[in-house]
Amino acid sequence: MSVETAEDVVGLIAAVALLGYLVLALIFPERF
Repeated sequence: MSVETAEDVVGLIAAVALLGYLVLALIFPERF
């Protein structure tokens, strides 16, 4: 696994986590 691939994976995970957090914040606003 090359460095570029590792960076892409980390960026993808960060993007998915951010999107998931935003969706949860919209669905459960009282928890955030």
